[in-house]
Amino acid sequence: MAQVRFHSGEQLPLEMHKVRIVQKLTLLPIEERLRAIAEAGNNTFLLQNADVFLDMLTDSGVNAMSDRMQSAMLQADDAYAGSATFTRLAGKLAELFGTRYFLPAHQGRACENILAETYVKPGDVVPMNYHFTTTKTHITKRGGRVEELIADKGLLPVSEDPFKGDLDTDKLVALVEEVGADRIPFVRMEAGTNLIGGQPISLANMRAVREVCTRYGLKLVLDASLLQDNLHFIRTREEGYADTPIRDITAEIAALYDAIYFSGRKLGFGRGGGIITNDQQMYEAMRGFVPLYEGFLTYGGMSVREMEALVVGLDETMDPDVISQGPMFIDYMARELAAHDVPVILPPGGLGVHVDASRFVDHLPQTEYPSGSLASALYLVSGVRGMERGTLSEEREPDGTERLADMELVRLAMPRRVFTLSQVKYAIDRVCWLYENRELVGGLRFVEEPEILRFFYGRLEPIGDWQDRLVARFREDFGDSL
Repeated sequence: MAQVRFHSGEQLPLEMHKVRIVQKLTLLPIEERLRAIAEAGNNTFLLQNADVFLDMLTDSGVNAMSDRMQSAMLQADDAYAGSATFTRLAGKLAELFGTRYFLPAHQGRACENILAETYVKPGDVVPMNYHFTTTKTHITKRGGRVEELIADKGLLPVSEDPFKGDLDTDKLVALVEEVGADRIPFVRMEAGTNLIGGQPISLANMRAVREVCTRYGLKLVLDASLLQDNLHFIRTREEGYADTPIRDITAEIAALYDAIYFSGRKLGFGRGGGIITNDQQMYEAMRGFVPLYEGFLTYGGMSVREMEALVVGLDETMDPDVISQGPMFIDYMARELAAHDVPVILPPGGLGVHVDASRFVDHLPQTEYPSGSLASALYLVSGVRGMERGTLSEEREPDGTERLADMELVRLAMPRRVFTLSQVKYAIDRVCWLYENRELVGGLRFVEEPEILRFFYGRLEPIGDWQDRLVARFREDFGDSL
């Protein structure tokens, strides 16, 4: 995205694209939003999209495709085996990442499943900078455990550090010495860290982690789903990379890892994913699980049309104007909220704006799911659907007690090339109003609590009548306005 100076002095992100296809949105009255969130069990995942005004739940699979991506879908070769589409996608990955082997899968969590099935045994320990929900579940369901080794700076809500996703290598060395290298199937890095604000990792930290892994003979795996944001941050925040082409940064990163997996729903703006590697033994060890779980080796559960779109989308990821759009919109929204004293994670990371629920509704205990309550309240007063990223997204301990999250966040994702600046300003306005009336937000309790990944489809109810009182206050301030 271009850095353009406005004569007025206002600092605004300037879109380097134009909108040619539009989709109508509906903003329901607040009384109907109250009905909708109640029917959804106060779980924004269970809202009907027809009841949502701005869908900031995720950037996964909802980014806008370019004209080139959509046109590429028309040349898809839908052969079951030996598809030319697969060859084109594998070739693009080899071009960008320098890898020989590509195992396709229908999305990122399918890659996690294959990695865990291949390498994780009962008693194993998988170190990582920070966990992601499905990653952790795949590992724990196979008897392994996750060890989060995020540097201490990563859990500070506000700091000046540009790379809060870095892994603490001293912690990694101590863990290897404690449990033994033979109990560590691989070390996982996530660029950037989804659950703690989309915070990036530096290339310097990646090299340091690689050195430790080489010293102890450990495999190093990268979750590259959010790589495009991380590439932008390396180029704009890391010393020595301001003039380095994105392709060169990508190649330097890829050379550090034994295997890389990604969700194409994020990286490349398509729907799919895959694992890439230069290690023939790793490729052959995982290969059999693709036709078992996903599909044949030349489509892996993906639509060939989406695969063609990914070829172009991955190429566009090497364009600084493309990968800067999300981070610049996120930065604008986060800093506007912070200017109104709304607690957000700073510096802004990738993926979306992360509101700090632990400070926003600091009167709520974590056992009443403050992030879930805040996400429900925000939908109620705005029609904006965000995602809970806190204790609700954790799983209970084996004895049934709550595992309290390190951070209580509401993520307002910024799908790429989807929202206009006026829509972002509307969301800012409603978040600010809610912050001024935050004392009205109450807690939630489960009425239906699944055992696995409860945040996806569990149902909750408000504790007390706080939602009715919030509606009444909204009407006092906004009258008949939506």
